[in-house]
Amino acid sequence: MQTVRTVSFPDQQLLDDLSPLPGGLQGVVWDLETDPDGGTLAEIDGVILPYINAGAVLGSLAKVSGLKYVQTQSTGYDGVIEAAGPAAGVANASGVHAAATAELAIGLILAKLRGIDQAVRDQQYGLWRPERRQSLADRRVLLVGVGGIGQEIARRLEPFEVTVTRVGSSARTDEHGEVHASSELAALAASHDVLVSVLPLNGHTHRLIGEEVLTALPDGALVVNVGRGSVVDTAALTKEVLSGRLQCAIDVVDPEPLPQDHPLWSTPNALITPHVGGNASAFQPRILKLLRRQLEALAAGQAPANLVQAGPFA
Repeated sequence: MQTVRTVSFPDQQLLDDLSPLPGGLQGVVWDLETDPDGGTLAEIDGVILPYINAGAVLGSLAKVSGLKYVQTQSTGYDGVIEAAGPAAGVANASGVHAAATAELAIGLILAKLRGIDQAVRDQQYGLWRPERRQSLADRRVLLVGVGGIGQEIARRLEPFEVTVTRVGSSARTDEHGEVHASSELAALAASHDVLVSVLPLNGHTHRLIGEEVLTALPDGALVVNVGRGSVVDTAALTKEVLSGRLQCAIDVVDPEPLPQDHPLWSTPNALITPHVGGNASAFQPRILKLLRRQLEALAAGQAPANLVQAGPFA
């Protein structure tokens, strides 16, 4: 039985890219800020959230009285379940951003370890300052997060001749080997040179990488965050980085964006990118492929993929 019949798209281009829609589905354009174009809120029962700044408009979901389905264009779904309510199914874009985010993680590690960021600054002044830097080879990497993006990071690290220790929510063994529990983080941190966080944000992971874990890392260690900013305690990280004891390369931060006067901007021990992990050329074809599959499932009365809350699809 078909559950969803009218789906809102955050912009006309996305609706055009996915048209014609599967039989039985109607599309309207709704940016969640103004009135829907081509329909009314009363008609909408499925919502595709915008990719950029979706969190800022989540409150508008409460206006959809017959909401049955919400689709994110991001892997993270912070606050979406709460905004959608328990009656709606919620699906994320797991898999769409894995390759691009893993690429950025590797790029950040290499750039910071090899001093590429400093070389870029020196270039502005015509400075030639050769210096022996750390290789990625032979580093001990603590990879915190073993989902799809974590798996892609681990796979890309293999050719670099590193030792990778994986950490998940609980201790277990999977098809790739041992996974340590997050409760072991502080103990593990002491013996690793690079910590990479790709964790989603939830009640358990909020500031999981805090003072205890950061102070346990050895001098000179690198902290990389391409998951969610609030997983790392910004104040604790800032203290360690400003002291010169740790380095960081972060694509996400709390708060986001980082205030212009924040000291992390001006320290050479920090490399900051503006939350662009999944925002690369691979995104567009992959999100369209996922959304087509989701719309086909909805039209056929089937449960869409990547449900993080089942709602009416249970």
